[in-house]
Amino acid sequence: MRSQCSLLRSLPIGCAPTTRPPSQRHRPARDPRRVLVRGRIVSDCAGGDAMTKVAILGTGRMGGAIARRLAASGFDLAVWDRTTERAQALNAGRVAPTPADAIREADVVISSLTNAAAVRDVYLGQHGAFQLGAGMNTLFVEMSTAGPESIEELSREARTRGLRILEAPVIGSVPAVESGTLAVLVAGSQQDLAQARPVLERLGEIHFVGGFGSAARLKLVANTMLALTSAAAAELLAAGTAAGLDREQVFWALVRFVPALKAREAGFMRGQHEPTMFAVHDLVKDLGLALEVYERANAAVPLMREAQALFVETASESGDLDISAIVNAYSSGAPQDGEPLRKAR
Repeated sequence: MRSQCSLLRSLPIGCAPTTRPPSQRHRPARDPRRVLVRGRIVSDCAGGDAMTKVAILGTGRMGGAIARRLAASGFDLAVWDRTTERAQALNAGRVAPTPADAIREADVVISSLTNAAAVRDVYLGQHGAFQLGAGMNTLFVEMSTAGPESIEELSREARTRGLRILEAPVIGSVPAVESGTLAVLVAGSQQDLAQARPVLERLGEIHFVGGFGSAARLKLVANTMLALTSAAAAELLAAGTAAGLDREQVFWALVRFVPALKAREAGFMRGQHEPTMFAVHDLVKDLGLALEVYERANAAVPLMREAQALFVETASESGDLDISAIVNAYSSGAPQDGEPLRKAR
């Protein structure tokens, strides 16, 4: 008969054994989420615990920040990136040569990748995460902004192979990862979410959306809103200063309505678009995915189309800069101290 320690190892992450010694059976069951302490699933066995193993596929801007956050929280990490040096620079865990190797012993696998093509290759390509190495207890959590069709394909492939996956794109950028204040949009099985919850809660607030594809669509709506508010801020800064108002006063008024603009004050007010929180070219990619969703739904999005055109124009010269570089679409250059923006359009 297996011991309680061995039984614990076979349970989903974040769940404790339901059997207790007779003297303890009258006690109420603990919340299984409380079993996790700094990345460990603490057992009822004296001196025993099981480290939660997490694999991170993709260590770019967001994936790298997620890896650092989880490593600091005590999780046992394996990391993989197409650029090995980038994964090594994190010093966040074992650097794996392939996605398949990264997930070999993982309980939870998080992917944060550039686009749908990268997602497909990392999961379904040679040495991909779905090809070999995944066990029955491994749970995949796909966080990339790659559109609803990408996650719908992965969910079908997962079912075919007897694997489990959650969709979990996030709202927020690197500072939100670092402070654990992301909004994590989850779609898939509630039971699978229970396993992933102890990991995802270290990153931010979990918002369950529904079936596969719904989280991707909601993420695209959110990024459309980000594009609209950023473009509107750039336009109104230019218009307000052209009308003789102090630029600081205009920005103050805009932040009253959209507090999130404050995080990009250096970009909007001083032309400092680095370090990049969200690159212009990445937002352009997301707006293209969003437009496909809206067109399939026959939704009228004239404002979104205008904002998309502005960001495409900005990306031609400033694609790697933060999206606050949209101010350049309304000026002949970055604003100088006290100088109003000059509308060029």
